[in-house]
Amino acid sequence: MSKKKKSRFLTKKRLKLVNSALLSLFVLLAALLIFTIFRYNILAFRALNIVVTGLLIGIAALATYLIVAGRASRFTSLLLFFSLLLGSGAMYALKEVVDLSSGLNSTASYSEYEMSILVPADSEIKDVSQLSQVLAPLGNDAENIKALTDHLSQTKKLNLAVDSSPSYLAAYQSLINGEAPAMILNSVFENVLQTEHPDYAGKVKKIYSFKLTKQVETAKEKQAANADVFNIYISGIDTYGAITSVSRSDVNIIMTVNRKTKKVLLTTTPRDTYLPIADGGANQGDKLTHAGIYGVDASVHTLENFYGIDINYYVRLNFSSFLKLIDLLGGIDLQNDQEFTAGGQNFPLGQIHLNSEQALIFVRERYSLSGGDNDRGKNQEKVIAAVIKKLTSTDALKNYRAIISGLQDSVQTNMALETMMNLINGQLESGGSYKVESQALIGTGSNDLPSYAMPGSNLYMLQPDQASLASLKEAIQAVMEGK
Repeated sequence: MSKKKKSRFLTKKRLKLVNSALLSLFVLLAALLIFTIFRYNILAFRALNIVVTGLLIGIAALATYLIVAGRASRFTSLLLFFSLLLGSGAMYALKEVVDLSSGLNSTASYSEYEMSILVPADSEIKDVSQLSQVLAPLGNDAENIKALTDHLSQTKKLNLAVDSSPSYLAAYQSLINGEAPAMILNSVFENVLQTEHPDYAGKVKKIYSFKLTKQVETAKEKQAANADVFNIYISGIDTYGAITSVSRSDVNIIMTVNRKTKKVLLTTTPRDTYLPIADGGANQGDKLTHAGIYGVDASVHTLENFYGIDINYYVRLNFSSFLKLIDLLGGIDLQNDQEFTAGGQNFPLGQIHLNSEQALIFVRERYSLSGGDNDRGKNQEKVIAAVIKKLTSTDALKNYRAIISGLQDSVQTNMALETMMNLINGQLESGGSYKVESQALIGTGSNDLPSYAMPGSNLYMLQPDQASLASLKEAIQAVMEGK
């Protein structure tokens, strides 16, 4: 054999070995891509998942044939190299989507809060071991109070005697009046306490704290009997803590979706609405925002009972961090129906452009609006809709990694990726836009209704107008029934 022929033979042999290695890598990558696509129902519209699968199998089959037949070695190398390059990019993109969903779902099964022991700011008590008794509302938070005292007994061998108080507010007043050396405070009631006493933080000091984790019963999504019709509860919290922190729910929107009729109905229930609070609220009367202090499941069950519906999924948004995404999106645009000034910002009538700071002021303000809390609820709906619109636009691609990170920090949901992809696939399959309508509960304001969470407080409550409630229920049912 001549040197030239021998060289060609060796080159061809090397290429065959290289191509075999590239083929092995491609087959592994293709298998992983196909598994991910079908596992999470990605591209499951217009048979695109089947087409992609066929293309991947076709490339592998063609490369196998060319390698075995010893033909077009260089073409085979280029084919496999670029297929691996494109496949790796696709796998990276799919991993980002799966990781985002995992991040949004990872905290859906639990929530966190802190049990603390407080003493007056000028108290000489510096350590919990100096205490023998504390004041706490055993009547409506006994389980959490016991968790703290049990923890102290186990870790510090300290057996605290707990004197009962009607509420955390009453315990705080007794503490400040010098009637008790210390009190227990559940962090979820901290904002409620601060509403009554804005300067309370400067009058007390924390000498001990213990974090508790609470399982969320509604973490597992409730599959709708008709997958084309479902309800999503959107809860907006306004806290600087983690999204898992238990907090009052300042935004309470039920999104009723009918995929067949392409209708979406947003029903806002004002945070001050007076109604029976489920679960930790013992079905006693209180303002809706207080349901959030017992966990998202309490808010879900309260609204299910109130409207007589099943809520299939929930989404919790931490406005303080969620709205920071607006700057990454280049701001949002929305139609403002009412001119007002708040937080040093003027919001004129008509189309307005908002950055994150302006959007946060926009969703918080209610005192400058003629409809008060009802109009604030409408503004919150507009901002949420505008953010979602931007997130689904090409603008979101510019900072997608930062946006994904922000979503994981500010959004919590029990909607699985498979469910999300089914909804997306259905929309891509059918096309067309949704008709979005909104409605809000109205009622009469009152300051003399009892609060289960804060007995003895003169809190503002909104007594629901029964005609308004009946109208809202009817509208929700109409959308669900496809009318």
